[in-house]
Amino acid sequence: MKKTISVFLTLLLLLSFTVSAFAYGNQSRAVIAADLSEEEIAQVYQAFGVSRGSVIELRVTNQEERQSLEGYVDPSLIGSRAISSVYVELLPSGSGMDVSTYNITWCTPAMYMSALATAGITDAKIVVAAPYGVSGTAALTGVYKAYEDMTGKPMDDLAKLISTQELTITGDLASEIGSMDSTAIVNDLKLMLDETKNMSDAQLRETILQIAGEYNVKLSEQQIRQLIQLCRSLEMLDTEALRMRVEEVQGTLNKVSGAKMESSGFIGGVMKVIDSIGGFFDRIGRYLGL
Repeated sequence: MKKTISVFLTLLLLLSFTVSAFAYGNQSRAVIAADLSEEEIAQVYQAFGVSRGSVIELRVTNQEERQSLEGYVDPSLIGSRAISSVYVELLPSGSGMDVSTYNITWCTPAMYMSALATAGITDAKIVVAAPYGVSGTAALTGVYKAYEDMTGKPMDDLAKLISTQELTITGDLASEIGSMDSTAIVNDLKLMLDETKNMSDAQLRETILQIAGEYNVKLSEQQIRQLIQLCRSLEMLDTEALRMRVEEVQGTLNKVSGAKMESSGFIGGVMKVIDSIGGFFDRIGRYLGL
């Protein structure tokens, strides 16, 4: 009898491990760029923090990337080879976004979070990685491919296109005014789409200038036109649902921004101490006639 119970418990334990492994595998994907070598694939898996074979693997080609980015991204930023790879793990509702990057030079985690919220993704762990420095503009293609494969449902094509438009405009702004300010301005606009859709372009222009002023940012006429264009695109989506998604990721974005400010403050404090020490020794040197 004891032996029977022992065997039964062992089977239950094995079954629970199998179910857990299946559930984990079903909730995560690695989307590997098709042009990577085996050595480079091993490098991106290391960045993902998972071992190859422990997660379902998909592939994304440069042609797929170009189809989703054409008309939004400078061809030079896309390149002719698929390099950006992504790891995507769905998290329970309310968990928020956890985005990190490795060897991504143009897109920041905050920019990805904001664009993904526009597309409809708010609860996920995402790692975007490459074996060497690349822009990362094509990474959204891999994220959407993973998400659709895990859920078994196609994402809204319009939302995907507009999120790509948002990522590129935010990236263009970031190169001039900084990534946190550009992301903050875009998200502030997304939170008031119910109002902006009733504004004329002239009124929207004034609103954009007002928001930029709150961040002590000066925008060029071209940047203002880009933001007006983005708002008009975003207004084609379900603005109430989008507002809720933006609010969901806003806390995470604020934490990222706060961490940056704390880091800047710490570095500034260290530099002041170094300057003070340097001044102290300069005074000693002058006193000793050195």
